[in-house]
Amino acid sequence: MFTTAPGAEGITPDQYAALLIQPVQGESVAFQVATQITTEATRTHLPIVQEDTGAAWTREGDEIPVEDATLGEEIVTPAKVAGLTVVSSELAEDSNPQAQQIVGDGLARSIARQVDAAFFGRLPDPAPRGLEAVQGVTTVTAGKKWANLDPFLEAIAQAETVGATLTSFTAHPTDALALATLKEQTGSNRPLLGSDPTAPTRRVIAGVPLHVSSAVTPGTVWGLPKDRVFVVLRRDVKVDVSAEPFFTSDQVAVRGTCRIGFGHPHPAAITRVTLTA
Repeated sequence: MFTTAPGAEGITPDQYAALLIQPVQGESVAFQVATQITTEATRTHLPIVQEDTGAAWTREGDEIPVEDATLGEEIVTPAKVAGLTVVSSELAEDSNPQAQQIVGDGLARSIARQVDAAFFGRLPDPAPRGLEAVQGVTTVTAGKKWANLDPFLEAIAQAETVGATLTSFTAHPTDALALATLKEQTGSNRPLLGSDPTAPTRRVIAGVPLHVSSAVTPGTVWGLPKDRVFVVLRRDVKVDVSAEPFFTSDQVAVRGTCRIGFGHPHPAAITRVTLTA
């Protein structure tokens, strides 16, 4: 850790994960719906199977026909995302785990919002490429308003046609509310969405969990297969502390930085369910 704030021993280098990474993973929807890869490298190469290797029925003793798979790759270069929070000197110096958690939560919320905004959107450089910028995703049109769950069943089927299984849907809060208020039939108070017995507050669509994020564009619901979407996290996480900008108020600035990128090696397995204008 680099610091110009003497006495701020409460925030120590060996607590980076507890202070920053673990809270970000808990706050960010992107980390929940995608597979995480942690790396030391500047760039990560994700293999793309463009065509599977061949297989054939073969008589006993005959040569097995050779047919190589057609492979490509996607290169993910994590970009820096940073959060800054200002706390009192007493809080920064406190070794109490609860005090450190307050600092970590503030940084985590700031960074998690930016991670999700980039993951589900199309932010300009230097942000990594998000879902809105991925070419070749499968699109399902749901009409002018949410009326039933048929578009989501179609999304699940579309993913299955390319050998993928959707493991999550993610919607904007307004769309999640609209879907949650759909009823089984006219005059019924029974919601159309299912529930997860292991997590009573979680909603599911045809058995697939529905996540909520304000980073998703209203009118869009993303269906993702976790094994085909990646969040790449560099290990060089830093927490820096400085009292210089706030010397007269006896406060310190705590800055957290990390590098994160996204990979989408199989765009056709990603499904975008959208409302028409």
